[in-house]
Amino acid sequence: MKLTTRGHYSVKAMLDLSLQPRLASVKLIAQRQNLPAPYLEKLLIQLRQAGLVESVRGSRGGYRLAKAPSHIYLGQILDAVGEPITPLELASPEKAEDWVTLTLWRKLQEKLRETLYKISLEELYYDARSWQAAQGEDTNFMV
Repeated sequence: MKLTTRGHYSVKAMLDLSLQPRLASVKLIAQRQNLPAPYLEKLLIQLRQAGLVESVRGSRGGYRLAKAPSHIYLGQILDAVGEPITPLELASPEKAEDWVTLTLWRKLQEKLRETLYKISLEELYYDARSWQAAQGEDTNFMV
């Protein structure tokens, strides 16, 4: 499964928000993560509508996570922004052998979806930090 730009940017924004103790503006998230602010704003609206982030209006407003990172799952983020979770579209089989392949792919897609709903934003953050540290990179985290 490969994330589209929409899915990738959404996960980056959510990871960024998980690091912020206060409200974060779209402009600051966009700068930190090198994302286009207008597109990011649209994604954050979708994430807000899904109940994953909260927004506060005004000059000191911005966004924050609506729940603890340990209670936000990758599958929720991807679903909120319309990211397809199935890696491929399956056609109806024409031969008996194709049924075996179709059944296998359906089971794999089911397991993929289940797994995405078990990976929390908190786990993803720690996995990324561990990878950066193993690479000898600075862990001043940028997704």
